[in-house]
Amino acid sequence: MYRTILLFFLFSSSLFALEIRLLDAKEAQERYSVVNITNSTPFLCQLQKDSFGVDKELVCAFSEHPKPPFKTLHSDFFTIVPKEIGGNFFLILHAKHRLFAKPIIFDLTKDDEVFKEKTATAAHWVVVGYKKKLPLVALTPQKEQSINFPFYNEHEVLPYVGGLDLNGNPVHIKESEDVRAFVEVKRLFALKRYDDCIEAVDNVLEYYPKTLFASELLYYKIKSLFKLHAYDTVIELSKEYLHNFSSSENVPEVLLMIAASYYKNGQYSDADYFFDRLFHEHADSVFSDWGYIYKGDMAADSGENSKARRFYKKALQRTKNIEVAATAAFKLAKLYVDEGKYDQAVYYIDKILHAKEEFFYTHYQEAKQLMYAFADAQRYLIAAKIDEAILKYMKRGEEDYEQNLRNLGLWYAKTKEKQKALEALDRYIKEYNDGLYIEEIEKTRDALFFDTKEKKGTDLLKKYDALIERYGNDPIGQRALYEKVKLMLQKRMYSDVLQLKEQIESLDSELYPDKEKLIQKAALGLIESALKNEQCQVVLDVQKSYDLNVSDKWDFDLYDCFIKAGNFNKAREIAKKHLETKNLELKKEWLYRYIEVDFKTGNYSEVIKAAKDLLALVEDVEKSPYKKVYRVLFDAYDRLGDYDKMLETIEKIIEFYGIRYEDIDRYAAMVKAGIEKKDDNIVIKYGKVVYDLQKKVGKRIYSPFIEFALYQAYMNKGEYKKALEVITALDNLKLSAKERSRQLYLKGAVLDKLWQNDAAKKAYEAAIKADPTSAWAKLAQTALEIE
Repeated sequence: MYRTILLFFLFSSSLFALEIRLLDAKEAQERYSVVNITNSTPFLCQLQKDSFGVDKELVCAFSEHPKPPFKTLHSDFFTIVPKEIGGNFFLILHAKHRLFAKPIIFDLTKDDEVFKEKTATAAHWVVVGYKKKLPLVALTPQKEQSINFPFYNEHEVLPYVGGLDLNGNPVHIKESEDVRAFVEVKRLFALKRYDDCIEAVDNVLEYYPKTLFASELLYYKIKSLFKLHAYDTVIELSKEYLHNFSSSENVPEVLLMIAASYYKNGQYSDADYFFDRLFHEHADSVFSDWGYIYKGDMAADSGENSKARRFYKKALQRTKNIEVAATAAFKLAKLYVDEGKYDQAVYYIDKILHAKEEFFYTHYQEAKQLMYAFADAQRYLIAAKIDEAILKYMKRGEEDYEQNLRNLGLWYAKTKEKQKALEALDRYIKEYNDGLYIEEIEKTRDALFFDTKEKKGTDLLKKYDALIERYGNDPIGQRALYEKVKLMLQKRMYSDVLQLKEQIESLDSELYPDKEKLIQKAALGLIESALKNEQCQVVLDVQKSYDLNVSDKWDFDLYDCFIKAGNFNKAREIAKKHLETKNLELKKEWLYRYIEVDFKTGNYSEVIKAAKDLLALVEDVEKSPYKKVYRVLFDAYDRLGDYDKMLETIEKIIEFYGIRYEDIDRYAAMVKAGIEKKDDNIVIKYGKVVYDLQKKVGKRIYSPFIEFALYQAYMNKGEYKKALEVITALDNLKLSAKERSRQLYLKGAVLDKLWQNDAAKKAYEAAIKADPTSAWAKLAQTALEIE
């Protein structure tokens, strides 16, 4: 199949012996990119796949480091990132779409033999970046059992000429001065220095007439001329460009500029020709969208408003470019304003405000005219919205800034947006305290200030303070105080409100009949805030000072507050008053809290009684949250030394919760009780639970107590091997000298029982050495003498 390939040089950088070359190309109108990585010595490269199994990265490792440092490269298909990891230099090629990588180990101008290589190292790698279909190469799956026959070409040497330019001629690059010059051209254009950009283009073409950037340079010259409205020259150079560079990706934009230039020169038929070419040959290009904008302008200039609207709407409907959409919407709004159809115009202005509000600033002169047209038609809200959008980007000191700020406040003041008007007026006063419009602004501000319904922010409090200071006890000052107190209550500044108690009480009772309620609301709010912050003393002080009865709805919070503050008697009083409630669920909740606080105050008998009452109210204890009462019950029985009830309750806890680490203290309590009652079965049962839990979580909080207890119980029952296992478990645990002496003596004793006399003797000797002065050392000495 015949393929047309267009190659042009983009970048070349030499690093020590490493060279990277990026080439851009097309096959069947599909763009792709080729990266050649060559080095004086072979280097390792490895493909990395993404989560879908698609090759997305190539990582190459080098033995040397670049000098000077190599910076990250970007293209439409790759991001090439240098990295130094562990003293080694790596290049990471990340594909923005897909990639194919292949090592080049054969030079077809020199090598006679070619075969299917299987290597991860080579001095030359070729990487292809593409979107959908891999260009030029057909990949044939190779079976593992296939034979890799080499190909010999001894008699025919393949021709090789290297890189080709757009005309198919070999590319010879001796220097990179034109590269730097081209970069400077782009920089000048970006800075909007169009005259300088044109001069720079002419200089580059004069000094480097065969530069590979000829098409790009001419393109930037045409763009600069278009910006300068030099339409005749744009037309001339655009024709040259379209003739010589017909396959360039910039052709759609050049077609747009030549068409627009003909239109601006009044040559509508010529303009239509190039517009038609643009629409038919590059229908999917964004420049076709811009073409419909210019077509609409042509129609509008001819007085064909309905035709102009069709073109603008077509641009708006088909484009995905936000700038095109905003431009089309703006031009539609302007047409409707000119026709007096303000509702339709507002529709399109709102679209711009939601999608790209900075458009009004970047197109200020046109936006200004439209803004004043709305204001003249008494459409103050939309005029203010446009003005507000402009002021978001306009800096103080720019032309019209003060005028626009003044308009913003005055226009919003004539709408229902009183709060926005107040904010705009205050902003003007802040920025222009002695401005041209200060008297007008202050008068408007004072007239609407109290009509604002939403007062937010600390700045508003300062404004109230200023009014209070300015007007004192006059009506405006009193209103300011009243509004300030309401705002402070909204901001939950309860303590600050109470500090103004006397001033609030001095307000006119007829004008402000709810002034006492404001004080009570502040006091109750302070109690609520204090409860949330567990400040029980504040709660008590406020209740006492303002003689307030706090609603029962706060009793749970009060109870929790007193519990956390350690005021158990107060908490007990709150819980006790709810025990007679008819609400069964509340009764159960308060019974449990009463049990909880009784335990904390040491009323263990009351705990047991109340717990029984609670359990009698619960239908299914296992599914109830109140099964936790068994834990409190167990602790109460433990404090009272009721061994039988402890045994009964711990079984309930295990039944409902299973073996849990959070109950380890209760299991240990059962071990202690079993020791006291000389019940080896209980000691072993719960001692083993504690022993296993400690082992599971890696925390030995009850060692060596639990090991000694288990050891003795096993010894009493003649289970010597288990006793040895338990006592041996302490070998690697850090013990005091006395505890170590005890452990080693007990170990020796059980080894004696197991007739392991030599091991027992060593244990006794170690016990003596661990703490020679302890009683256990003396017992060990006696045991040695008996032997």
